[in-house]
Amino acid sequence: MAVSDLIQQARTRFGQAPSELLRADQPTGEKPWEMFVTDEHTEHYLALNSGGGSDKGMLTGVLGGTVSIVMVFFSLLFAVGGDWDGLAITLPFALICLVIPFLWETRRPLPLPILFNRRTREVYFDHNGELYHSPWDGIQALAGEYVMVGPQTGGMRNASLEILVRRLGEPDNALLVSLGLPMGKTLQMQKGFWEWLRAYMDNGPWFDEHGQRSDSDAYVKEMLKASNIKRTDWHRLTLAKIADKKAANGGKNYLEWTDAFMLAWEVWSYPMNWLQEFTYNVAKRRSRNRWPQIVTERLQAVGPTTRLIDLERERGLDV
Repeated sequence: MAVSDLIQQARTRFGQAPSELLRADQPTGEKPWEMFVTDEHTEHYLALNSGGGSDKGMLTGVLGGTVSIVMVFFSLLFAVGGDWDGLAITLPFALICLVIPFLWETRRPLPLPILFNRRTREVYFDHNGELYHSPWDGIQALAGEYVMVGPQTGGMRNASLEILVRRLGEPDNALLVSLGLPMGKTLQMQKGFWEWLRAYMDNGPWFDEHGQRSDSDAYVKEMLKASNIKRTDWHRLTLAKIADKKAANGGKNYLEWTDAFMLAWEVWSYPMNWLQEFTYNVAKRRSRNRWPQIVTERLQAVGPTTRLIDLERERGLDV
């Protein structure tokens, strides 16, 4: 199927709903906006979550962060009371609930992210172990808005953003890859995210709220922090909310029962959330080794700067 046919087929999905074909060299008129999908934002490359791994570490967090802690507590009680038979049961059980799910989850690979390489100005995507790529210059993205109607939620507005990539060594084999989940997003938001990618590739790695190059990383880090709140930071947000209420009410009757309940729950669940994040990060580091060398060497500061499309043209590369 020709590339133009693939794009036209994708556009027909939206019917009469708003849709636009976006290009790397054409601004959308929106300000750059991060859409909660950035996994890594570095000087040389930007990694976007490709989905399918958000629950990684949850099993380890639940078992290790709750059951194991309870079992360790009982182990201490048994040890203090001299009940060695009880200790021989609870302590191994605590270790089993922590170690086994951790090893199981960290050895199951995460889906590889979508990579935007500033050094070579190209995009990489892994699809079932096959490498797809596209040069940034001349890249096309399809943004479209639609409404999903459900019996419980009613009408929910959604908008997708997809880029066109080609199989390495098989330029006629093309895919439209979604840049994040479309749920709850609008066409305007997706166009703003496209500006975020344009600002990174053309003016990055650091830029201001207008997408212009900046020597300061303040705006980018502020946006990333606001859109990627860690579970282990939830209690800090609740404390800040309580402090704001205290200041607004002059210290009188500022604490609501919901705030106290949420703070207690977040403190209790902190070990579970920390273990989940730790397990996810370990699994992520292990998964990065699945990229082929032709990609990993181009992500390095002193790696090759030749684009994959140029290698295809010059040497007929087929991997």
